[in-house]
Amino acid sequence: MSSSGFGGLNKSPSGIVIGLVQLQNPVVETPAQLAAQTQRIVELVGKARRNNPATDLVVFPEYALHGLSMCTDDAIMCSLDGPEVAAFKAACVEHRIWGCFSIMERNPGGNPYNSGLIIDDKGEIQLFYRKLHPWVPVEPWEPGNIGVPVCTGPKGAVLSLIICHDGMFPEMAREAAYKGAEIIIRTAGYTAPIRHAWRITNQSNAFQNLAQTASVCLCGSDGTFDSMGEGMFCDFDGTIMVEGSHRPDEIITCEMRPDLVREARIHWGVENNIYQFGHRGYVAVKGGAMDCPYTFMQDMVRGAYRLPWESEVRVTDGTSCGFPAPERTYEG
Repeated sequence: MSSSGFGGLNKSPSGIVIGLVQLQNPVVETPAQLAAQTQRIVELVGKARRNNPATDLVVFPEYALHGLSMCTDDAIMCSLDGPEVAAFKAACVEHRIWGCFSIMERNPGGNPYNSGLIIDDKGEIQLFYRKLHPWVPVEPWEPGNIGVPVCTGPKGAVLSLIICHDGMFPEMAREAAYKGAEIIIRTAGYTAPIRHAWRITNQSNAFQNLAQTASVCLCGSDGTFDSMGEGMFCDFDGTIMVEGSHRPDEIITCEMRPDLVREARIHWGVENNIYQFGHRGYVAVKGGAMDCPYTFMQDMVRGAYRLPWESEVRVTDGTSCGFPAPERTYEG
């Protein structure tokens, strides 16, 4: 296990301490409420620094700023040059800490994006991501169009960010790791019915990619939805290192060891699955088979992805959740 079990209190020279904020599920329906919630997040950046001076990166869950209303009102949408992101940058500088934040991003060409960003301790955006897989049919957000970026974070750790439902697709974590991510951050607004899937996908995303995962949900009730909190750190063998409770605004911490991830990726033979995926059967054939034997991948590249039961699928838009059927096609 890579963690000492003390949440980074005995931090190693190669360790990166991450704090996951199980943020109270907010109600944000007006610009005034948006401003108040921005200030609340800023305050918790300071709490993270005071709570554990060793913390390198504080992570807020998806919907931390907007709550779970799914409101697309332009009056409460954000932009990278807006006051909310400016406040987050200032907080990171003031408290000398990196931060991972969630915004619903204004999109002049269509529905807003569900976006996330990682800001360094100098106030610079090091990673910007738009959720690739909105949680259909519940979420109205535009599908992301900038891929799965990575950045170099504290202590040289390579970080990626995926958002909530993204983590249910094994291809998402694989893409992040393929680009070099050693720590895969997953932010979410999930509610209690997703608890089992949350746990097993956080673990499998780590194990299948020899990566460490740091994942956190909103927490508590907004009067309608009950979010589950349950921050979770998983090691690259899939074991859970540190696990949070259901207490709103609790910050759980863990020391991650990307240096051990790098070691495993280089030296493991058995279960070095991310390498073996592209080098099938290297014991039998030199370098392994480096083909693409997967029909679904080939079809997707050709724009011909179609399930054998495709014509029988009943839920194919958001009308069951009160959203009008879309008329626009995806432009990328």
